[in-house]
Amino acid sequence: MPEQLSSQLIELRERCAAFAMDHMLPLADSDRASAAVQVREASKAAGLFTMTQPAHAAGQLALCVARETLAAANPPALDAVFGPGAGVLGSVGEPLASSHLAPLLAGEKRGSFGFTEPDNVARPTFGTIKQNKLTVNGQKSYVTGGAEADFINALVQIEDRGPSMVVLDTDLDGMILDQKFSSLDGSHHAAFRFDNVQVPVSHVIGEPGQGLPKALRQIGDVRLLFAAQACGYLIWVMDLLQSHLQSPDKDGAPRGNKDVVRWHYADLRIKAFAARSMLYRTARLADSGENIVNEGMACKVFATECIGEAVDTAIQLVGGGALVDDHPLALLYKKVRAWRLAEGASDILRLNIGRGILELGKGRI
Repeated sequence: MPEQLSSQLIELRERCAAFAMDHMLPLADSDRASAAVQVREASKAAGLFTMTQPAHAAGQLALCVARETLAAANPPALDAVFGPGAGVLGSVGEPLASSHLAPLLAGEKRGSFGFTEPDNVARPTFGTIKQNKLTVNGQKSYVTGGAEADFINALVQIEDRGPSMVVLDTDLDGMILDQKFSSLDGSHHAAFRFDNVQVPVSHVIGEPGQGLPKALRQIGDVRLLFAAQACGYLIWVMDLLQSHLQSPDKDGAPRGNKDVVRWHYADLRIKAFAARSMLYRTARLADSGENIVNEGMACKVFATECIGEAVDTAIQLVGGGALVDDHPLALLYKKVRAWRLAEGASDILRLNIGRGILELGKGRI
């Protein structure tokens, strides 16, 4: 463990480890949908489901401990443990608090997040306000869970006001689902087109023109989520490799006896320690009220690249059997490869960190 934890966080870690062992790993052979339902119900009973919700919100360090510990078991249905967070809807008043936030947290409605747009659009998604109505036109190209969503929290450039977060119900006239698709990690996404979609001005989240910081705050939370899960999977890979390298080879000697193998294994452990240390420090800074934009980007880049390298190296050391479709390393490779692009590609985040320091004089790393 990179840092000293309080007795409460140690108890949380132990509780999450037991939950994964008792309620998740036994479902390894269940179909994905059935496993998700069972894990969700067990999580509610265990008091984990609401950790991400405003009334019971845990701090970032507690969430990182929980997510890392659960991922360290590499269980099925990991995404079903925690309920939906409020995200950009966290500070809304009426009518959105009753019409969208409360049903979202209760599981009665599904929300999604519309930020990414096609590279070739002539104009970003925009809106015009007239007589207390907002008319929206544009496209969003990578809306995770969008095909099943009841509404999309979309970033819209409102004329004369600036970027704003707007709630768009998916059953409105002019909401066009152009495409449904899945990515390498098995997650589902959608592309939407907005053709003169009309909503009340009350569907703007907060003040018009203040949407970008809200969107980036939600993206930052998800980056820390990826980093925490990546660190948990690093623990799982290290444990798997340790067992493999301590087992006998054909000549009876341990597979890890060769210096070059030990070098690769030690290098992975060093990077895993660094990734986890970054994660815990960043979570503590967040809980103290600090702005962690740069630290969050750094955590996401480093942890997701570390787990990618660790899985790739583990496959190389374990051998061809790890390439079989249902081998846990092959499955994990598909999951974590997508993370180096999700919520900001590693290259772009590096540029953002560098620009923030060199051009804007901001950032502590």
